[in-house]
Amino acid sequence: MSRSQRSPLLLAGLLAAAGVGHFAAPRQFDAIVPRALPGRARAWTYASGAVELALAAGVASPRTRRTAARAAAAFFVGVFPANVQMAVDWSERPAPLRAAALARLPLQVPLVLWARGVARNSEERS
Repeated sequence: MSRSQRSPLLLAGLLAAAGVGHFAAPRQFDAIVPRALPGRARAWTYASGAVELALAAGVASPRTRRTAARAAAAFFVGVFPANVQMAVDWSERPAPLRAAALARLPLQVPLVLWARGVARNSEERS
């Protein structure tokens, strides 16, 4: 299997793992839901987990890959405020945890670019 064939499957796997994580250990995700969002944090945690699972299924399927990968790129941009919330909330935590929270911020850029690349490669094959 070539790299271009593996890439969407790896992205789908990442999204699926993250989605399952939202249901398996929701407390850690509840803590980073921005307080400015209306409603309960748990509802946002479950909703984002469901979206990640749906995106994973869409990216895994060649038929829906292009659209799902574009949506995944937008999703990665959309969850950035949660990473900012985490960095702010963890500013008083021990140095390794602060570093992990800060490292999540620039990580969104390669995720967005990866998803866009999967969408672009899917267009070329259509």
